[in-house]
Amino acid sequence: MARATLHVCTTCLRGLPAPEGAPRPGAALLAALAAGARPEGVTIRAVECLSACQTGCAVALCAPGKWSYVYGHLDPAQDAPAILAGAGLYAASSDGIVP
Repeated sequence: MARATLHVCTTCLRGLPAPEGAPRPGAALLAALAAGARPEGVTIRAVECLSACQTGCAVALCAPGKWSYVYGHLDPAQDAPAILAGAGLYAASSDGIVP
């Protein structure tokens, strides 16, 4: 089984101004995902930009031979469990289509 990669934009601002030096919402999402139970077959990777600035926080999910997805408008405080569950289903699928 090819490993799935969950790319997490760490510079996402969720459309909000960020004071200089303040943690960005994208970094908070990465921390929440890292604190959860990583699904089998999923690698979580921080990236600096997914070019989805108008829809941050954003993640991308991909694997060789599978459909790829970009998800946005994610809330670091609430969405990490659902993101991890979905990534696990994606990794277990043969083609990337999540049931």
